Amino acid sequence: MAEQGWTLVGAPNSRDLGGLVGAGGRRVRTGMLVRTGALGRLGDDDVAVLGKLGVACVLDLRDVSEISVGAPDRLPGDPRVVHLPVLDAEHPVFTYLSAVLSGHDLGAYAALAAEGTSGAMADIYRWFVTGAGARDGFARAVRLAADPAHLPLLFHCSAGKDRTGWLAVILLTALGVDEAAIRADYLRSNDLSAGTQEAILRAMRRRHAELDVDAVRPVLEVRAEYLDAAYAEVERVYGSFDGYLRVGLGLDDRIITALRAHLLE
Repeated sequence: MAEQGWTLVGAPNSRDLGGLVGAGGRRVRTGMLVRTGALGRLGDDDVAVLGKLGVACVLDLRDVSEISVGAPDRLPGDPRVVHLPVLDAEHPVFTYLSAVLSGHDLGAYAALAAEGTSGAMADIYRWFVTGAGARDGFARAVRLAADPAHLPLLFHCSAGKDRTGWLAVILLTALGVDEAAIRADYLRSNDLSAGTQEAILRAMRRRHAELDVDAVRPVLEVRAEYLDAAYAEVERVYGSFDGYLRVGLGLDDRIITALRAHLLE
């Protein structure tokens, strides 16, 4: 991946997916697909950076229950904002995570510890693949990305690592990017958000002296085992990622061709 010339201090888990090699050796176009976390903590300099990127559409994968506990996204100009909530009511861990990330309710630690185990996170990733609400949201997101009117596209959830990460997997796979490169981008969230993770843990320790760090880390991190769970579910249900794209998400040749036409150099 090519080095990008920008950072967002208020949303450190942000990056341009440009530079990755896709179908036919063509690289993903720089400045067209930007993944971030929620944008409510951006400073003025960060907003200026987004302004220079010329984002046409902001895709928010959060549910209203998450949006309500965080600061409003700070955006330059007047990009189109599309809300495609991807949240499983049976696994509300992202709502608790949003509360903690925003500082709204550090008491949500107890809920995170209960709902955010590594096993529960793997279940959520399986739901990304088979849940009706997830399939609908991700399919609509890909169709947005295939329309040049929505490019450059910025997409985010709360922490920018799980739903945003899986959408990045979908888009990059559809663009023909190698799985090893996709995995590397997915796992990069741990490095980019390490400072945020430690800040959250320090705040939780101040609130909860008995904090069990190992009970919280699974939901703050991305892990290869989560991605493996999703890939395994793709194989189990659809036979291949192409089957998932076409049957699970209902994406036809026209959409895939449009994606590659507009997003590959």
